[in-house]
Amino acid sequence: MAAGGAASGSRPPRTKAPQARRGPSGGVFGDPVERARAICLRLLTGTPRTRKQLADALRKRDIPEEAAEEVLSRFEEVGLIDDGAFAEAWVESRHHGRGLARRALARELRTKGVESTLIDEAVAQLDSEQEEETARELVARKLRATRGLERDKRLRRLAGMLARKGYPEGMALRVVRQALEEEGEDTEFLEGEGF
Repeated sequence: MAAGGAASGSRPPRTKAPQARRGPSGGVFGDPVERARAICLRLLTGTPRTRKQLADALRKRDIPEEAAEEVLSRFEEVGLIDDGAFAEAWVESRHHGRGLARRALARELRTKGVESTLIDEAVAQLDSEQEEETARELVARKLRATRGLERDKRLRRLAGMLARKGYPEGMALRVVRQALEEEGEDTEFLEGEGF
């Protein structure tokens, strides 16, 4: 009969292939450094990650701290982990994709464990003019959806949208006021408030 277990008339269990890649203790590889390396490589395959994100993942999988530190340091040496490049790419992507302002981008990077100096360098890519231009584009897109609403409600919705994306209040109100004026709305009520 054919090789591969056909004589017994049944297929081998599906767990055979994964078990072949497992170490004697049942875990992926026996050595904690090898396990840490495999976990990091798998996580980095899908998307870039910060050192802190990888360290958290290793801690969650009970990788000893020494093994985790060894692997993370080696990955930094060879450039597989680069928090500065991660921060720059994050700022570029999230600003152009979602329209987030510097303040919101810095907050997101802090939650991902990026160091303050790297955050400052990354958000410095965006200047005030770029940020204001993006705010204008966001307001222009949302403006149509607010037509027919009361002036104050439109103002609150548009300025609120910008505030949630991290834009400073003064800039948000200035951009919204200009957009409403271009549509013919009366915005004199804002002048007394310094906008």
